[in-house]
Amino acid sequence: MSAPVQRLDVRGIVREFSGGAGVHGIDLAIAPGEIHAIVGLNGAGKTTLMRLVLGMLRPEAGTVSIDGVHLHDAPAALWAGVGQLVEHPLAYAELDGRSNLVVAARLHGIGRRHAGEVADRAIAEFDLARYAEVRASRLSLGNLQRVGLAAALQHEPRLVVLDEPTNALDPAGVILLREALLRRAAAGAGILVSSHHLDEVARIADRITVINAGRAIGALDPAGIDLERAFFAMLHADDLERPAA
Repeated sequence: MSAPVQRLDVRGIVREFSGGAGVHGIDLAIAPGEIHAIVGLNGAGKTTLMRLVLGMLRPEAGTVSIDGVHLHDAPAALWAGVGQLVEHPLAYAELDGRSNLVVAARLHGIGRRHAGEVADRAIAEFDLARYAEVRASRLSLGNLQRVGLAAALQHEPRLVVLDEPTNALDPAGVILLREALLRRAAAGAGILVSSHHLDEVARIADRITVINAGRAIGALDPAGIDLERAFFAMLHADDLERPAA
């Protein structure tokens, strides 16, 4: 019996920058319905890994496949089934919240007749009704982040890639995001999320991979006790074992 197709399959991915930064041979897989979190300190390589997964950077070695299709061969229809927010939410400053969501829906292949309905559902899901007619340039960072997350998730993507998605969110926004991700995982989406907030990702993650200096160095048990202590102990041990630059 053949192995099930992974939503995301990363094999030996490498992208190096001057000074030793980058990603140095990471393997990663996400099955349908799985939430996989990656954690690490600033500069560990989390954002670079996500940019490689999304084709924003070209790897020097290794492969990335989405639903069994190599990234180099991915058609537009495959990308339409991906939702992402990396570094900053994409929003047009002069458009209001709802218009930004309609544009995002259209870019993900939603037809003109249905894009408004999709946007309205996202506005309800992320409690954005009071900001639907406010221009993005006037939104707070937290509400702009909600718009960006709504845009990434509203088209019900099969693969979701979110880099530090709780940035600038208030507690209510964090809960809305948590529930939104759990719903999509239950429907079969594969979700890759990076975060500094161990306690938060432990609430939703099926697996937690620790990244240090561009390498995957181990895993944390989401149900474990004192994740922060285990995380820093793993980093310290890896730093001691790694040759000095």
